[in-house]
Amino acid sequence: MSRSPRWCGAQRRIGLTGGIATGKSTVGRLLEAEGLPVLDADHYAREVLAPGSPGAAAVLQRYGDTVRAEGTGPGWPTIDRAALGSIVFSDDSERRWLEELVHPLVRQRFDQALTDLTTAPTVVLMIPLLFEAGLEGLCSEIWLVDCDEAQQLERLIQRDGLSVVAAEARINAQWSLSKKRPLSDVLIDNRASLHSEQHLKKGIQMML
Repeated sequence: MSRSPRWCGAQRRIGLTGGIATGKSTVGRLLEAEGLPVLDADHYAREVLAPGSPGAAAVLQRYGDTVRAEGTGPGWPTIDRAALGSIVFSDDSERRWLEELVHPLVRQRFDQALTDLTTAPTVVLMIPLLFEAGLEGLCSEIWLVDCDEAQQLERLIQRDGLSVVAAEARINAQWSLSKKRPLSDVLIDNRASLHSEQHLKKGIQMML
């Protein structure tokens, strides 16, 4: 597979990605511990669906009380992310609608944060859907947090308490790891049976 054009500015921009439950957050935390600013797409996605936000209003208008968290009033209700996930991961058209709503708003957050960090020598952009959203152009290099597909499924089931069917639906909503590997510049092996967090830390330090 051919690689899309990358960021060519003076700043080093590491795009950190991977599949769901492969260990991106762990690697992001280790990079942050090295003193690097880490911009988290999931954090921005939560912001754009925060109570009172235009994103939350659009979601509530589309799905109503189905995604309204219990105990929240009519003023600025909170989105029940689990309920929203159940909808979008079982219907491709609904998932695409949500992505078309959220992705441009997340991109705006990245653009603003990068503007604020223009003097930082290196910035990490932690983006689970980096390839799916076509955001390679934000990054000078891409690191993929990798593991076995069977291990990924097991981790997701244990982490989120999902059934096998629900976990597979979430994994299948993203590009497969096998599709992402040849598009990445660095593969970070996060097979827990082979590597401890200390080993990951040493590997990251060598790549920096």
